[in-house]
Amino acid sequence: MKAILALEDGRTFEGESFGHTGTTTGEACFNTSMTGYQEVITDPSYRGQIVTMTYPLIGNYGIAPEDSESKGPHVRGFVIGELCKRASNWRSNQALEDYFAEHNIIGIEGIDTRALTKHLRSAGAMRACLTTELSTEEAIKAAQDAPSMEGSDFVKEVSTEDGYLWEEESRQWTIPNASTGQVGNYIELPPVRHKIVAYDFGVKHNILRSLRQNGFEVEVVNSRTSAEDVLAKNPDGIFLSNGPGDPAALDYIHAEVKKLIGKKPIFGICLGHQILTHAFGGKTFKLKFGHRGGNQPVKDLRTGRISITSQNHGFATDQETLPEDIEVTHINLNDNTCEGIRHKKYPIFSVQYHPEAAPGPNDAAYFFKEFADLIDATKAQTNA
Repeated sequence: MKAILALEDGRTFEGESFGHTGTTTGEACFNTSMTGYQEVITDPSYRGQIVTMTYPLIGNYGIAPEDSESKGPHVRGFVIGELCKRASNWRSNQALEDYFAEHNIIGIEGIDTRALTKHLRSAGAMRACLTTELSTEEAIKAAQDAPSMEGSDFVKEVSTEDGYLWEEESRQWTIPNASTGQVGNYIELPPVRHKIVAYDFGVKHNILRSLRQNGFEVEVVNSRTSAEDVLAKNPDGIFLSNGPGDPAALDYIHAEVKKLIGKKPIFGICLGHQILTHAFGGKTFKLKFGHRGGNQPVKDLRTGRISITSQNHGFATDQETLPEDIEVTHINLNDNTCEGIRHKKYPIFSVQYHPEAAPGPNDAAYFFKEFADLIDATKAQTNA
């Protein structure tokens, strides 16, 4: 069936729909990853967005349930160059087209994703409408009438209602290797070293898996949990997760996180990093087209080390607004925006990118160990 992608500035693209039919609106953005479309689709950070994949062929390895980053898809729509009609993957149990039909997600294929991406790079991420039922003029109007990403609070839509202890499968899959003594398909988990509380602002499952792989027992709480309730659990540390929307719109979260500063070691990723920025008294701003993909170069200003990182965010920390007791530790080498901060007095740090990246790259995976070591050091200092 014919489908139309209309942008709020009047630019339109025509293609063929797959999955669901109907009309949806959201912010049009693009992701440059060559693999990982399932992780993108199920990442809660994409709530409210119509995502374009720049890699031309999508769907070639189908859908494997254990690779999902949440319980279901969060994208408002999906834009690709070509849909692979037959998946080739022994782990797959469903085609992408069928997955979208099951979850009422509209996809469009057969458009010039290169032209769309170049347009969004020049004009910026913007509101869009994806439809199989509206005229071109109606679709443009629908895009223009859609809510703006600025000022949006999608965290309330994706955060868990009830807290829980993460007990899902977290072992890393591997290939047996007799020379190293690896006899099974999984690397066994280490014993629990630390018990932490993780705020769910739209947490990805692989973050929770990575935390468990590094010796953490993780109790997940919803985004509205008070600082008093978190501290009453007496955790060894506190984790602030990724999530969707405008970090400046989350005043009720900033206030609670501010109360936690200096009380426990804290580690934040992506939206968690931006929330810490506001809790410290700084500000965030909207990037022109965001950082979304698995090839973002980041420099550690303390060591000079450069990592290739996975990122998914449309807002960034304004480092000029940070107070003097906050150190900028990492910057993006493409645009020099802030990618990491650390408190000079308290055991608190955060990064804008994703050290748990699935399917990768894994250059930044060491941050989970760094969090565990920071908790160890804090405990030693407290007991000294």
